[in-house]
Amino acid sequence: MDFIQNVPFFSIMISMFSGIISSILSEKWAKRLNTAAILVVGIMSGALLLYLCRTGIGSYIFMMGHFPAPWGNEIRAGVLEAGMAMFFCIVMLLSMTGGRKKLFDEVEYTKHNIYYILVDMMLSSLLALIYTNDLFTAYVFVEINTIAACGLIMIRQNGRTIEAAVRYMIMSLLGSGLLLMGICMLYDLTGHLLMSNIKEVMAEIMANGTYRIPMLVTVGIMTIGLAIKSALFPCHAWLPDAYGYSTVSSAAMLSSLVSKGYIFLLIKIFYRVIGLDIIYSSHIIGILFIFGLCGMLFGSFSAIGEKDIRRMIAFSSVAQIGYIYMGFGLGMKEGMVASVYHILVHAATKSLLFISAIGLTDVSAGSRSFFALNGSGYRNRIAGIGFAVGSLSMVGIPIFSGFVSKLLFAKAAIINPTWKMFPTVIVLAISTILNAIYFLKTVIRIYTPEDLTVEKEKGSYSIRWDEQKLYAATIILFVVLNLILGMNSRPVIHLIETGLANFA
Repeated sequence: MDFIQNVPFFSIMISMFSGIISSILSEKWAKRLNTAAILVVGIMSGALLLYLCRTGIGSYIFMMGHFPAPWGNEIRAGVLEAGMAMFFCIVMLLSMTGGRKKLFDEVEYTKHNIYYILVDMMLSSLLALIYTNDLFTAYVFVEINTIAACGLIMIRQNGRTIEAAVRYMIMSLLGSGLLLMGICMLYDLTGHLLMSNIKEVMAEIMANGTYRIPMLVTVGIMTIGLAIKSALFPCHAWLPDAYGYSTVSSAAMLSSLVSKGYIFLLIKIFYRVIGLDIIYSSHIIGILFIFGLCGMLFGSFSAIGEKDIRRMIAFSSVAQIGYIYMGFGLGMKEGMVASVYHILVHAATKSLLFISAIGLTDVSAGSRSFFALNGSGYRNRIAGIGFAVGSLSMVGIPIFSGFVSKLLFAKAAIINPTWKMFPTVIVLAISTILNAIYFLKTVIRIYTPEDLTVEKEKGSYSIRWDEQKLYAATIILFVVLNLILGMNSRPVIHLIETGLANFA
């Protein structure tokens, strides 16, 4: 085995031990270690992706320790896993740099190193969900991810964040409980925890016709559990407050990464545990399709009714998660590719929107109300540009990333031979119109000039880009990432198709 194939194991260990070491460090050194860990893991993941693409290996198994299956633990890495790990590191690093200045206002200084510990734990858990080939290991890191996310929500310690954290914990533990119950039932049916071993037994169960109903119930329970944890409608009640009132870096990471980690695990379960043939032949796909469509509409209608810019962005996430599950529900390869691509699009765009929104509210006397945001795009030009780009991407304007994902969803719907074609196209069109209503309305408002006298009465002020160089660099890099996904999508789509083909 080439040394570079150790990258997945090293990545998980580096981020985990960074959190452990940060517990005895000062805020300054914990911040430096956190930044270094994300950078190192991101670079290593990029190197692994390049190695896999050049050698054409596709995917490989890394056995942890000296014990083979079924007693040992395994990591499985391929082009999609390496690419997703690298992308998650990029988004996490930019989310941290974009909200770094606000962290001093939002979190007590004595708790800053705790904040970086939680971020390190979140990174390690996300990497483990991406790479693991063992279901019980996945469950352990799901819980680590849950605890880290809950801590990132409530570390701000005001009434709204504590309430949001409690609601998040209740719903998340419900999802975790269902996932654990499903894993236990799956182990009882198959006698294995490694994904590849389970799939072999599942194929025998389907061929023999034994335990088919218990097997489908098990799959349904696991799917529901992960759908709850990723905030699929109608299990999204915790999301607006969790994203809307946590720190800006926390909101950016929670919206773009945490729910996507659970969704990526669900994709692995569909492909490498159950098998797509079984999933597509069951009613589970139809249920995900219906709730995905409902989420697309409900999230958008809720966002239109919001008067708070951050809660509006949060409700938009409900709609975008609906897009992903709707793609699953189409029951075909093209829909799955569109969903995975939309995971990348949503991660890059939603973080940009949250980071940009805080820059707009800062120059509007700290108010998040739409009525206070008039002219904020002029008072903080870089934040205005970032929010406008993110909004245009979410609406689906060409050259931006959101256009490509909506085009992929539309293509998948049109070639779908079942009854799902017309509902998908209709809801996709309605959702796009609704996206335009609340996002472009906000863009128009932030670029509507306000009288200088009124601005002074409100306590508004202007800030130049050179007064916030790190923040401006973060916005620019997020915009570049969006444009890359929007204008150079073919290599990314090819990587996703190759990765999904290697999942089987």
